[in-house]
Formats: sequence, structure tokens, C-alpha cells
Amino acid sequence: MYALTALITLLAIALYFYTSINVARARAKYSVPAPATTGSPDFERAFRIQMNTLEWMPILLPSLWLCAIFTGEIVAAILGLVWIGGRILYIRGYTEAAAKRGMGFGVQAVAALLLWLLALIGVLAHGMHGA
Repeated sequence: MYALTALITLLAIALYFYTSINVARARAKYSVPAPATTGSPDFERAFRIQMNTLEWMPILLPSLWLCAIFTGEIVAAILGLVWIGGRILYIRGYTEAAAKRGMGFGVQAVAALLLWLLALIGVLAHGMHGA
């Protein structure tokens, strides 16, 4: 029933919600009123963390689900957890300094790419067998 995939989806959404709360806190802490997106470098990093996470969600979520459906839920769930772990590394690094975001970004990008590739292979294999 794809319970693991649903759990990973909910965890990814919770992580995004966390980044949104961080931006709200940073707005108050660094006196950056909405709709401004610039000000303190600390605020700008929090804002970019949220926006970059949002930018990756439409890559992650369809790839996660298609991989689970067409390739296997365990593989998809593991890669989804790796993506979340990469995002956490990204958040921790970028919060300190922009130069420290690279490892986390790389981990989550590789996980997302693998999910997408496995989804593509699974869809094509299913299409070939169904034809």
C-alpha cells in the first residue's frame, strides 16, 4: 500500500515546514518585514534554504512515488531518506555559511537523480512489457 513512501513524503513535507518556520523566525530576529527577501545575510541564508528546498520538492516527490510504484518501495524509501538526510546536512551547513552547503546539496541531488533514473527505468520497463 506504499506506507513507507507515504511516510517519506510526510517527512519531506515536515522538513519543508521546518524551513518555513525558520524563515518566519529569521524575519522577526533580523527585522526583515514581508515581502522583503533581502537584509541580514543570516536571514538571506534561511530564506534560500527554504526556497531551495521548495525548488527540489517537485523533483523529489514524483520521482519518489514513481520509483516506489515501478521499481520498488524499499529502494525508493531508502533513497528518500538519503534525500532527507542530505537536506538536513544542507540546512546545517548553509545556516553556518553559504560555502558549507555543498556536501548536503550533493547528497540530496544524487539521491533525487537516482530516484528519477530508477523511476524512468521502471516506467520504461513496464511500458515495454505492457506493449
